[in-house]
Amino acid sequence: MREIQPAEIGALPIVDVREQQEWDAGHAVGAIHIPMSEVPARLDEVPDGAAVICRSGARSGRVVSYLEQQGLDAVNVAGGTLQWAAEGRPMVGTVL
Repeated sequence: MREIQPAEIGALPIVDVREQQEWDAGHAVGAIHIPMSEVPARLDEVPDGAAVICRSGARSGRVVSYLEQQGLDAVNVAGGTLQWAAEGRPMVGTVL
């Protein structure tokens, strides 16, 4: 599984796999919301080459492993949304 830092995302599409209440509290601008539990059913909505993010990087790491097993290219965002926000990256809302 590959990992990247928030600063390395560039133009990669971001898929946020946190639960709805976490998403509502704050998320990266432009991210696509697909909760972890819905990824298998919504696999066709996950862009190939996506940067997958959660709160800290643990759940997104599991999702990246799953996506790779499905033949998709994906990378885990190290430190998750907490790191994203700590670096002052663009957010909608704040992170709890």
